[in-house]
Amino acid sequence: MFELLATDPQSQARCGRVLTPHGVVETPIFMPVGTQGTVKAVHPAELEALEAQIILGNTYHLWVRPGMEVIKESGGLHSFMNWQRPILTDSGGFQVFSLAKIRQIKEEGCYFNNHVDGTPMFLGPETAMEIQATLGSDIAMLFDECTPFPCPHADAQKSLELTLRWARRCRDWIDRNKPQTGGKPQLHFGIVQGSTYQDLRERSAREMVAMGFDGYAIGGLSVGEPEEDMMAIADWVCPLLPANKARYAMGLGTPPQILELIARGVDMFDCVIPTRLARNGTAFTMDGTINLRNAQYARDQRPLSEDTHPLCQGFSRAYIRHLVNTQEILGLRLISLHNLHFYLSLASKARNAIAQGCFADLRAEVNARYQPRPETQTT
Repeated sequence: MFELLATDPQSQARCGRVLTPHGVVETPIFMPVGTQGTVKAVHPAELEALEAQIILGNTYHLWVRPGMEVIKESGGLHSFMNWQRPILTDSGGFQVFSLAKIRQIKEEGCYFNNHVDGTPMFLGPETAMEIQATLGSDIAMLFDECTPFPCPHADAQKSLELTLRWARRCRDWIDRNKPQTGGKPQLHFGIVQGSTYQDLRERSAREMVAMGFDGYAIGGLSVGEPEEDMMAIADWVCPLLPANKARYAMGLGTPPQILELIARGVDMFDCVIPTRLARNGTAFTMDGTINLRNAQYARDQRPLSEDTHPLCQGFSRAYIRHLVNTQEILGLRLISLHNLHFYLSLASKARNAIAQGCFADLRAEVNARYQPRPETQTT
């Protein structure tokens, strides 16, 4: 399922290959987020041109709309969205976390009213696995409970114990049903929880590994904890995960965070930041983000960055700012393509640097150059 190709001599960084039913994924890799079965504003052919190897879809949102019957009649999520490369689906656990005010978590699963029309719904371990089998994703995530930050140790322990019981039920469902996609076994990743507590994180990692999944994710990150806690969690967890299985940090982060987690042995990442910030007029560069709504770019004839997406070449910051401020769709499309290109290129640079033994240079360059710059927005 995972082939280790090279390691960095100065850190825990590694490059490898995840073998999935719909193709090989070279790691480290960034996965564009396609929550509703689409990466917002981007055509599948453009994603292929960007060299996106794998994208992420969401169990909860696709289950609510358009529903499993529609996707099943379409031949699965790949056919439905016209994407024939690998797909990873989140189990819906994080969406349950975000519905905190209208949910009830019990031993059997989670009862809630959906966010669209308020219809009462139930999502549990077996349901989440069944939905992902119907979607036909290449990698299906286990159903878990995500804790907020801060979280008292007693509450985090109670939540972890529930997540571990749910993981066992997912394991049993997988063993009974042996779901396939594209005629090959669907892969399943366990999720390590435990908030910011080392004893809980280590217990979670050991017990998840003992259940024997195809890969392992670090969940419950980027929920408000300080960055140093995020890195500490990776330091605790990664050494306990098998070297021959992929490691996935869920739902983050900034370019420096991604490289720091790669240095700790993480292989896979997803985040809505590139496209979400694009819709607000924010573009990524090696020197940090730029907010194109700001007046300082009104006459800026430079491109978004020295290494922008080919479709963005020839467009100045001033022009793209004009598109953003007049709410023209082309503006958000151009910045979305640019930001995805930036993130995917960063992952590619990391792979090459690890293979060539110079990852430390890339890590140092990004950490030195990438500086958050407060900017006053004026339109």
